[in-house]
Amino acid sequence: MLQIYCGDGKGKTTASLGLAVRMAGAGMKAAFVQFMKGGETAELETLKLIPNIDVMRCDREYGWFSALSDSDKAELTACHNELMKKVFSGSFDAVILDEFNFAYKTGLVDREMAADLIMNAKDSREVVLTGRDPDPQFVESADLISEIKCVRHPYQKGIKARKGIEY
Repeated sequence: MLQIYCGDGKGKTTASLGLAVRMAGAGMKAAFVQFMKGGETAELETLKLIPNIDVMRCDREYGWFSALSDSDKAELTACHNELMKKVFSGSFDAVILDEFNFAYKTGLVDREMAADLIMNAKDSREVVLTGRDPDPQFVESADLISEIKCVRHPYQKGIKARKGIEY
């Protein structure tokens, strides 16, 4: 099935991580692919301890999209494309594409290749897309959509991201 966790609220990545942990506990194998993220986050330390979850991501932090140079965008797109090819050629019960919606929307992944891989895989394994503003073709095809709405967030008070809470 195809699942989408979207919206402007905090918790999309956390929800997808919960699914990966649940699947691993049931003896299933999950791939957790992070788009747009290359820096260290606290959840990676825990995921390293769980044998049935494979984490895949680019090997460097690129920063905010608005600050990326054209060469950074090309490099990041190439990395994202390789991650897509690798994960969908693997034998996973679930493929979780964290922050995929932003990468897809901004062209930081080959859109045609990505759509083909997702649509061809959703009937044989669980595919999860996270991030704001999912593309209409994925919304139309999704079996489950959870929209996470921000009602209040510490950022609104000027509180920066906290280790172990937001990253």
